[in-house]
Amino acid sequence: MDMLEDLQTLQFEYGIPEEEHTWLFLQGRSRGLMIEACAHATFFCKLFRILRQSLHENQTSECVSTGSPVACEKLNVGIIGGGHLGKQLARVLLQLVPIPTESLRISTRRPEVLDELQKLGIQCFYQNAYLVNWANVVFLCCLPSQLPNICLEIQSSLEKTCIVYSFVAAIPVPRLKLLLNHTNILRPQYQCADKFVNIWGANKEITAALQDPVIIRATCPYSPAGGITLNTKWLEGVFYAALNICTAKEMSHPRVLHLLSEQFLSVHFEDCDKDGASCPKFQLTDFVSKTYAKNLPLRRPFPWFDLAAVQLKETPFSLHLSKSTALQDHLTHFYCHSFGISLIKDQPEVSTGSPSQ
Repeated sequence: MDMLEDLQTLQFEYGIPEEEHTWLFLQGRSRGLMIEACAHATFFCKLFRILRQSLHENQTSECVSTGSPVACEKLNVGIIGGGHLGKQLARVLLQLVPIPTESLRISTRRPEVLDELQKLGIQCFYQNAYLVNWANVVFLCCLPSQLPNICLEIQSSLEKTCIVYSFVAAIPVPRLKLLLNHTNILRPQYQCADKFVNIWGANKEITAALQDPVIIRATCPYSPAGGITLNTKWLEGVFYAALNICTAKEMSHPRVLHLLSEQFLSVHFEDCDKDGASCPKFQLTDFVSKTYAKNLPLRRPFPWFDLAAVQLKETPFSLHLSKSTALQDHLTHFYCHSFGISLIKDQPEVSTGSPSQ
């Protein structure tokens, strides 16, 4: 296949009339959106898994001291929809998080077409309600026209702690919240530039693309490279989701803040102090108002946050994140580090200059 790769007659553009070549940029944009979506879902699952492991270790140490048994918790991930996005997402999560095959399941109207994934050990079936009752995270990869019926089918089976992560761009968060009668929802939003340099490639598998340092840096939450920018309200939603996970375990808020700082702000630049003293640490008022913080007892957990509201309104974390470039830098560094990619401070972004159209 490598011998045939550069043959003009085998290229996608070959059969397209010259007057329609101006639309070819949409192909690069579509691929870029697919890569961004899979990258951010992977990062979320990596973060979620790290947090659950840390919570389990803390709980285990407490139970050892009291002699109480504690069960090991796995991260169970469900995907509703077995189309192109659902299949690509499954492969990426399987290889790059990595999610074990027994912890990844897909519900789709045509499970028989997913034989390749089933051969890998992934359970594929058509039982949406069963899937969401089993999963800790559910990715919605269906068509907008299918979503109302799916929501009606699954809403009574959703646990409060289950995170619904929607890729259905046509359905806004308020509508999804209403359809599901559920607040633990994340939905990334992307903005596309009219002119961009197509860095996304054409022949690489998505899993291979997400091991390319240039592409990973382009998918960083604050990067406009490749002509696609992620709305940072998603990043806020991710951290408030992390707080909800800790609240479900009834962990006191000082311990939660220490845990989040330790896990997600521990990747430093070379010019950071060796002891990390000058680096940001999460504070209570980063997430709640000063009035609420003043009245919150030390042993109490954080309140349960409505993730839909977090992504629609200004929050204390919105203000803190927008003002603290040090926090933005550290989160960007942590993002790249989670993919095994180094990030040099003040490294120039990939150009968004000459258009691909």
